[in-house]
Amino acid sequence: MNRLLTLADAVAAHARLTPRKLGARDSRRSLTYAEWDARATRLAAGLLGLGLAPGDRVAVLAYNCLEWMEIYVGLARAGLVAVPINFRLTAPEIAYIAGHAEVGALIAGREFCGTVDAIRGELAMPTACHIVLGEPPTGGWTGYEQLLAGADAGRVFPPVAPADTCALMYTSGTTGRPKGVVRSHEGSSLIALATALEMGFSRDDTGLLVMPLCHANSLYFGTTFIHLGATIVVDDRRSFDPEALLATLAHEKVTFTSLVPTHYIMLLALPEEVKRKYDVASVGKLMISSAPARRDTKLGILEFFRNGKLYELYGSTEAGWVTLLRPHEQIDRLGSVGREWAGSGAIRLLDEDGREVADGEVGELFSRSPYAFDGYWKNTDKTAEAFRGDWCSVGDMARRDADGYIWLVDRKSNMIISGGENIYPSEVEGVLGAHPKVKDVAVIGVPHAKWGEAVQAVVVLHQGEQAGADELRAWCRERLAGFKCPQSVLFLADADMPRTATGKILHRVLRQRLQA
Repeated sequence: MNRLLTLADAVAAHARLTPRKLGARDSRRSLTYAEWDARATRLAAGLLGLGLAPGDRVAVLAYNCLEWMEIYVGLARAGLVAVPINFRLTAPEIAYIAGHAEVGALIAGREFCGTVDAIRGELAMPTACHIVLGEPPTGGWTGYEQLLAGADAGRVFPPVAPADTCALMYTSGTTGRPKGVVRSHEGSSLIALATALEMGFSRDDTGLLVMPLCHANSLYFGTTFIHLGATIVVDDRRSFDPEALLATLAHEKVTFTSLVPTHYIMLLALPEEVKRKYDVASVGKLMISSAPARRDTKLGILEFFRNGKLYELYGSTEAGWVTLLRPHEQIDRLGSVGREWAGSGAIRLLDEDGREVADGEVGELFSRSPYAFDGYWKNTDKTAEAFRGDWCSVGDMARRDADGYIWLVDRKSNMIISGGENIYPSEVEGVLGAHPKVKDVAVIGVPHAKWGEAVQAVVVLHQGEQAGADELRAWCRERLAGFKCPQSVLFLADADMPRTATGKILHRVLRQRLQA
């Protein structure tokens, strides 16, 4: 059968060719490619030994750690589907994703055992399929190392086809419920090859993965380095530490990393004497993404990383990489997300009737590529909305200039990006709107010097009711991940809430008022 390499095939190939080469490491331990291949094989055998079958979903809930690299490769070897879950989510949010994906097993960091135990009754899976990274805290958990040690290392694995699903990645939708993005092994391989081509990576590179490994950014770049046989360093700190980042860049001789603007702002704000302590001359390429970056931030990056070339990308979990602003364009085309990524196929901006708009006019951005997603899990309606033939969209509005550069106008139906995290107003509005005192609510993003954007709630209370901002924020904290909760609450009279003739709230007008 002709097929592209899966992640597991790639690691196995490098284990044969360069068995002693460093494949991946975090602050606790490291793996040569031979060790990586052996442990991933044992994990695959152990999971199938629990009764799982190819195509079954396995949820992963953990902070960044080296085990993520073993898990992604091990699941690919077994033909199982990875369901990475954001560690910032609350128990109800985790329960929804696990239930919607119908996961057959869950691998969790020890810190999350209590969270999982609280929703165990909602997870329809055998006790043996609750696997913990570290020593099991109580009964009902299988130790990760115990699973590997008891696995049949000689097990024969079923073949994996290019079209088979490798990952089911949940991203919030405008309906307020997360949607499962179906990605294939073929798409995973092709985005890795396209990334290596566009960015000029090789097996001599060392990539530092800082973004959460449950996110597409780290997964897609990590996949690229795996296919090349390069070295991956996993930043396993629980929160971002700019000086620790510099120390890692210097000590590991990192050649590439991808950060959000907030990370760069924090790094550049370090005292000069601190920054001078670290030699970052090895860093040759840097990526900035997930939120707009200011001119002074980009200039600061280029000044500090003397040997670094800066790239800015636009993409999504669904479409993969779509556009790239290349190093020589960073200042001259400031504000643009660049032109099409090599291998992305093509880009079209369409009006509501599906007609391509003229340069300078705003249209919905559609892209066509060989590595786009295969649709939303168990959601045919949203899948149909996302595609026009082979062209897919996540709802972003943009315009194109005469030179082909893309300028985003509105992101994903008013999506908020705070510190690199995607926050959909409708999800927060659904939680706030369930408060008995709240009559109506709109959630928007407002500029924030550190995080890029902050969540702002604009609330109309029922007549005769009284509530404070602290009360409403506390209500949200019980039901939403912390990064989704409003940092500020503005109360308006019903008559002051801007609406269309049909009563729909005008988020755009609210943003303009508050920014003014």
